[in-house]
Amino acid sequence: MTGEPEPGQAAAPAGIHGTEGAIVADGNVTDSSTQYIKAEQAFVLPPEAFAPIPDDVTVGEVTNIGTGLFVGRVAELKALEAAFAQPGKVVVHTVHGLGGVGKSALAAHWAAQRHEKVRWWVTADTEAAVDAGLASLAEALQSGLAGLPAELQRARAVAWLADHDGWLLVLDNVADPRHIRPLLDRVPGGRVLVTTRRATGWHHQATTIRLGVFDPAEAVDLFTRVLTHQGPRETDGAAAVCEELGHLALAVEQAAAYCAETGTSPSDYLDMLARWPSAMFAAGTTGGDSERTIARIWHLTLNHLTDTPLAGDLLRILAWYAPDSIPRPLLHGLAEPPQLATAIGKLVAYSMITDNHDGTLTIHRLLQVLARTPDPDDPHRLPEAVDQARDQAAALLADTFPADGAQPGTWPQCRSLLPHTDALTCNHTPDHDTTHTAQALNHAATYRIGQGALAPAIQALQRALTIRERLLGADHPDTLRSRNNLAYAYEAAGDLGRAVPLFERTLMERERVLGGDHPDTLNSRNNLAGAYEAAGDLGRAVPLFERTLSDFERVLGGDHPDTLSSRNNLAYAYRAAGDLGRAVPLFERTLSDFERVLGGDHLDTLRSRNNLAGAYEAAGDLGRAIPLFERTLMERERVLGGDHPDTLSSRNNLAGAYEAAGDLGRAIPLFERTLMERERVLGGDHPSSLNSRNNLAGAYEVAGDLGRAVPLYEQALSDFERVLGGDHPDTLSSRNNLAGAYEVAGDLGRAVPLFERTLSDFERVLGGDHLDTLNSRNNLAYAYRAAGDLGRAISLYERTLMERERVLGGDHPDTLNSRNNLAYAYRAAGDLGRAISLYERTLMERERVLGGDHPDTLSSRNNLAVAYEAAGDLGRAIPLYEQTLTDFERVLSQSHPLIAVVRANLERARSA
Repeated sequence: MTGEPEPGQAAAPAGIHGTEGAIVADGNVTDSSTQYIKAEQAFVLPPEAFAPIPDDVTVGEVTNIGTGLFVGRVAELKALEAAFAQPGKVVVHTVHGLGGVGKSALAAHWAAQRHEKVRWWVTADTEAAVDAGLASLAEALQSGLAGLPAELQRARAVAWLADHDGWLLVLDNVADPRHIRPLLDRVPGGRVLVTTRRATGWHHQATTIRLGVFDPAEAVDLFTRVLTHQGPRETDGAAAVCEELGHLALAVEQAAAYCAETGTSPSDYLDMLARWPSAMFAAGTTGGDSERTIARIWHLTLNHLTDTPLAGDLLRILAWYAPDSIPRPLLHGLAEPPQLATAIGKLVAYSMITDNHDGTLTIHRLLQVLARTPDPDDPHRLPEAVDQARDQAAALLADTFPADGAQPGTWPQCRSLLPHTDALTCNHTPDHDTTHTAQALNHAATYRIGQGALAPAIQALQRALTIRERLLGADHPDTLRSRNNLAYAYEAAGDLGRAVPLFERTLMERERVLGGDHPDTLNSRNNLAGAYEAAGDLGRAVPLFERTLSDFERVLGGDHPDTLSSRNNLAYAYRAAGDLGRAVPLFERTLSDFERVLGGDHLDTLRSRNNLAGAYEAAGDLGRAIPLFERTLMERERVLGGDHPDTLSSRNNLAGAYEAAGDLGRAIPLFERTLMERERVLGGDHPSSLNSRNNLAGAYEVAGDLGRAVPLYEQALSDFERVLGGDHPDTLSSRNNLAGAYEVAGDLGRAVPLFERTLSDFERVLGGDHLDTLNSRNNLAYAYRAAGDLGRAISLYERTLMERERVLGGDHPDTLNSRNNLAYAYRAAGDLGRAISLYERTLMERERVLGGDHPDTLSSRNNLAVAYEAAGDLGRAIPLYEQTLTDFERVLSQSHPLIAVVRANLERARSA
């Protein structure tokens, strides 16, 4: 489908009829100076001028409609056939769409195939053009009318149309429905097809079809046919050109014709279009219609909008956003609602934009490129106007994009604006960035961090920081805020090597610029402490959290929400350090304060309740943890709804507590439900969804269902690597879990190398002293032991215990686990003397640190009994088994796997 149709030749004018001789004046000529004789011709009408056009003029075909190259549009052609199938009164149908989309070519191709004996093409962009087209129809119907004045020819044509049916008129490129209203009012029968850029104003006159761009395959087909019309040519890159041109018919045809005429390859054309868009949009070809270029067509359309200057401004602003689904609220700050609505309506009316009737607008990407390409010779694209539109586009985004994209309530709006932020910052170079650009980037990055899209978030925050440093200076509060946010993104991505120094620098600069007691400075101190904790440096994290809490209490008061959050963070650090004796009471106090200050239903209160339940679980107090998790879930469902991310987290945490209690009958279905809901609400690639997948795999593993556990671990690892990257701590943990599942499945050939790789990655990414690195070292030692390599297992267990004692202290739960594991390796190696001594010490320390009912304490009791049994000391083994079994049955669910293990151990010892 290409350009406009080629009208057929109308009959040539018949000339002047009935010439007479010169008229000579009577008598003598008295004025010798007037020697010229003026001759005139008399105008004599032919006989046809006084009679109607005969009925038999249509014995043959009367048409001026031809068609050129045409592709695709099957659905639209069928729609036109259906629209004109109804008999009776005049049928008027309108094809509307953006200039250059191929309306005229569609109309010409369709009309050329029709059965009507009279099919006439009328260019109808002005009233005068309509009259001229009807006059030419009169001449074609009766050649003797050629000498009539045009207004009489028009009248004869209209009279004939009014008296007949079985004819088809194509009124092409109607600019205003009023131009054709007089004609339509006079003709009761026949068929009229209108093409127009006007999308509105037809409801009284015609039904409409909106013509969109080509399908990609149709566009490539047209491009290839035009390019190869004169013979074979290189077509590689044709699809890319059509994609860049937005599959717009005229643009595709122009590009192909240009390539064919100039010998330019599609790939080279694409490069030229990127470098010189204005020139390429204006480029015609030899023999082509210079008025039928993209630039010219849209220039003429915009000329119709000069009475509404805001329409032009709006079009240039929209040029900087993504082409699809532009939210109308994004434009609300541009003008008062009536003026804005009028401007949008004008652009919609001329098909320059599309109203999607869902609160969003669409604009063709090629029109965007043209509108944001400055041209000093085009009043619609003056450089200063384009620059102003770019800056306005950034300001509107900055004002509209929610500042707190981490809050789920803002997510729908953030999702709708994110593509337009990306488009804005991709469509111009950083040297045109403004402070509004930085603000929009910062808000978008905040949302992305919460969604786990860390790489683009970091890029956006780096650019925002550069903007603010350049425009505001290094010490401006917004610049400091950007530096803090970038450090936070590094931390979220697990890049602690860049996060910690940047947090340290930001804190130092805020102390210097804002003072040590400014709330932003206190937040920086809190953030740095959190980064130290994430890096496993609890020796610096805990004191800094303690100092920060003291500062918050002094500056803001003990009941300020920031103070309460600081108290929560310190409690969490105590828990991470294994100091549950301080963590649990501080969590309890914090929850009480949140309830008193903010109320029981506040989000921070609900989070505090969840954290306390987690601390109870860490302390082995499942009797208090599970009911508190259940209460928190119920309250979040009531306050936030079942789909809120915090509610989904509560559901996940409760499932984990059920698993810890050995109640897999409740844990697994709840993990499955949580995964399904997170995928539905957050998407399959959200970090929470990835964690749910990992947790469900872990529950399957505990239940012994390795057939489901291993594939799910493998899928989770693949997803973590794809979404978060191979070095993210969560990815490394996922790799560790998969290695553990291989080990449990007896596939040590895959387990041991994967554990070794994971340990190497943890050491490289997080450092040798990080908690996750120490855990990975412990797991590798366990795999060596399972593989029968007790020499390497014991050596690595001893090293891990020594490092945990140094890094975490002797009483940390992980240190106690290391002591237990080393004792197990000694026993496996037959060194019962060292095994029993170490088991006894571990049991005593777990009872002191964790309490007598903690599951780890009960496991220590069982392990010591096993060692006594192995040493032949049944007198100590059997009573210890009996006590352990009673304690397990009292503390844990009756279905907990450890209960069956201890019962089997007791029966074996008794039978011995």
